[in-house]
Amino acid sequence: MPTQPKIGIILGTGLGNLVTELTDKTEIAYESIPNFPVSTVEGHSGKLIVGKLGGVDVLAMQGRFHFYEGYDMKQVTFPVRVMKALGVEYLLVSNAAGGMNPDFEIGDLMIIRDHINLFPEHPLRGRNDPQMGPRFPDMSEAYSRDLIAKAKEIAREHRIRVVEGVYVGTSGPTFETPAEYRYFRIIGGDAVGMSTVPEVIVANHAGIRVFGISIITDLGVEGKIVEVSHEEVQEIGNRAQPLMTLIMKELVKRL
Repeated sequence: MPTQPKIGIILGTGLGNLVTELTDKTEIAYESIPNFPVSTVEGHSGKLIVGKLGGVDVLAMQGRFHFYEGYDMKQVTFPVRVMKALGVEYLLVSNAAGGMNPDFEIGDLMIIRDHINLFPEHPLRGRNDPQMGPRFPDMSEAYSRDLIAKAKEIAREHRIRVVEGVYVGTSGPTFETPAEYRYFRIIGGDAVGMSTVPEVIVANHAGIRVFGISIITDLGVEGKIVEVSHEEVQEIGNRAQPLMTLIMKELVKRL
């Protein structure tokens, strides 16, 4: 690596094209990194990219790993441990999510304020190494309030509509039933997806500050539920990419 970036980015749905904004790139295939898993999901590539975004050094994951692919939580979150070991202090993540909040519309960008963890396995389960983080990490500010405020300011300046809410993390790979959507809404969720939560937990354990954002790609709201496919999720994600990329690029400049 030619630089030592303080900012890590997980290029989930909506941020894939951010790669084209990176300059002075050094690309490292996941296959060449010891112990790194390899993504099996369509739409998720497999490279660790060191480069500059708006003149700022960043370390980007092009392609993330999911629990539903068969990896255990240690494998899913291993890249976050690698980022910490390389000196990353901020982690920016994105995803696609189904919206349960009746005020949301398809294509909305939701800044993640908090999350509810419904994964059946916890990434910190097992013996704790105090050098990696505390046995019982605090999660009262899993998503940095300072980074949220900066992102909302950027959205206001550029007249980008953003909403804010709680992300529910589930194992997948099925999309939700109408009853599950109702349940997630009742317990306090605004959107639901199959990623992000494990990585955010490990980032907090490691002392990394986190900013997360979701693209609302379908709606789990009574009367608005329709059949959805992975291809449609990707298509909506692609349409929202320019706005999400702009927010992330400006946010990186202000860190």
